[in-house]
Amino acid sequence: MDSNIVIYILSDSIGETGEQVARAAASQFNSGKYEIRRFPYITDEEQIVEVFEEAKEEQSIVVFTVVIERLKKFILLKSKEYDIPAVDLMTPVLNSIESVVGFQPKRESGLIRRLDEQYFKKVEAVEFAVKYDDGKDTRGIKKADIILVGVSRTSKTPLSMYLAHKNFKVANVPLVPEVPAPDELFEKDTKRVFGLIANPFKLNEIRQERLRSLGLSNNANYASIERIKEELEYSKKIMERLECKVIDVSNKAVEETAGIIIEIMKENFD
Repeated sequence: MDSNIVIYILSDSIGETGEQVARAAASQFNSGKYEIRRFPYITDEEQIVEVFEEAKEEQSIVVFTVVIERLKKFILLKSKEYDIPAVDLMTPVLNSIESVVGFQPKRESGLIRRLDEQYFKKVEAVEFAVKYDDGKDTRGIKKADIILVGVSRTSKTPLSMYLAHKNFKVANVPLVPEVPAPDELFEKDTKRVFGLIANPFKLNEIRQERLRSLGLSNNANYASIERIKEELEYSKKIMERLECKVIDVSNKAVEETAGIIIEIMKENFD
């Protein structure tokens, strides 16, 4: 690249993809004398004409990521008219995918940005679930989409993480007879609170296994049937006060319990 060149990026979205590809290509030329000018959110022909009018005054090329067929054709038309090279980044890839899947693309602008937004929303929900796991910080109760309450080993944490991957912000609160339930629980919309219970003998097995994995004696009070029954009775009283939906997770996979909760949330809030 012996002289300065201006690379115009046209996009019907933000143009980030086009700019990254253009920079990657330009970096392959030793001098590196180039300028990027990005024109996002192209929606009509007039904008395209303005870009070509500017580009004709310089040594330039046009790189575009436009999926709207009408605008794509207009860019290629102006490319010939102004004798300025135009590179269509999207069409070859779209055509190749179409040939494999057998149906046409949506040709909607900005879809990748919406996918990115979904991704970051999921990350935020996962971070929320970690931060407000196991009653670490009761302030999360007010901010959460869903609150899970129950005694130890009723799958609160894995369920919180699963729901987080479905973009729900979840806080979970352990119910222990010796520890008063936080006031924030009783101020929450009851439709957002879910109580988890389980068969005491099932919990006994799970807790004994947990103790073994930690190298502790399985005779600890934590795993005794009497203690578990006491905890469950206490938790059921709290759930009655909360007037929340109660789910028995004894023989349910996390996915199944999550499915029940998501369905209820849709009914209540969609």
